[in-house]
Amino acid sequence: MAIKSQNEIIDNSNTQLIFLVFGLPIVGLIYCGLGIAAMASFSVIREHALISGTFFILIPFTTAASIWISASAKAYKN
Repeated sequence: MAIKSQNEIIDNSNTQLIFLVFGLPIVGLIYCGLGIAAMASFSVIREHALISGTFFILIPFTTAASIWISASAKAYKN
């Protein structure tokens, strides 16, 4: 395994910070907009609000949980 220089580590953490500060909220707004547009467009989603809301919440939750678990596993290995 190659040893990373200090500049590579700083650049990588800066890139991740920029994504967290700017990218993640924008992606969240787009996701919410898609959910609102889907509710406005499809009557099936409005009629089954509990089921569609559950799916709408579970998608980002499972994505975040899987990212968290994989990052924890990588940190635990090191």
